[in-house]
Amino acid sequence: MPKTIIFSDLDGTLLDEATYTFESALPALDVIRAQGIALVLCSSKTRAELLHYRQRLHNDHPYISENGGGIFVPAGNFTVPLDAAPCATGECLITLGTPHSEIRRQFVALRQRLCVPVRGFTDMTVGEVAALTGLDLEEAALAKARDFDEPFVFGGAPEPAFLQAIEDAGLHWTQGRIFHIMGAHDKGLAVRRLLALYKQQYGRVTSIALGDSLNDLPMLQAVDRPVLVRHANGSFDPRIDIAGLTRTHSPGPLGWNEALLSMLSSQNSHQE
Repeated sequence: MPKTIIFSDLDGTLLDEATYTFESALPALDVIRAQGIALVLCSSKTRAELLHYRQRLHNDHPYISENGGGIFVPAGNFTVPLDAAPCATGECLITLGTPHSEIRRQFVALRQRLCVPVRGFTDMTVGEVAALTGLDLEEAALAKARDFDEPFVFGGAPEPAFLQAIEDAGLHWTQGRIFHIMGAHDKGLAVRRLLALYKQQYGRVTSIALGDSLNDLPMLQAVDRPVLVRHANGSFDPRIDIAGLTRTHSPGPLGWNEALLSMLSSQNSHQE
């Protein structure tokens, strides 16, 4: 029987995009926990933010931070060898991203050269990040603790010249609720790296991923069963349209819950 691995975005997917709550997903979360399924959080959020939500979710599985910049593997998850550096907390870190200090240096250089009105989280106070994101002050402070990428906003409409300059500099950008500048990594690279470890550990695996935004596209492309979660306004990200894609009926965590309960029920019936 294949081992099921679920990769999930947070904001607008497992978490409500306005309230950051996941109560609507509790039935599916209970099934996942009861069946011993690995739920891997794969988010644009920082390690500090993800530790906060893993505690709330009682989750002890590996997790992926900052759009694939870092893969954190808690002790005991794998017996196969890991090409990873130990962390002070006892976790192992597989680094795919460029250090934030270098990302920030190039971001500032591009901004100065192009005279573009763009601001990153590093330019903002905790209060400004909270106002922009809807996070409380404690979580906004965690969101500023970047390791691998820099979230940013334009002063007006997005400027394609700035986004192209990021690519020309050998970096990449993506977009969730806001833009991010980062190195040569994405969620898909991190998911594939972690799936390789799961396959070494368990042999056959079945992979599911759920996301709602452009930054989730590489993750959705990397799994067997991709799920696109509806936005709160009823829309889907039009840039995501891949073979085998399931679209949820409901938005956010309610749609997340419905899709996974249906998939896991169907999967279990086929295995009986």
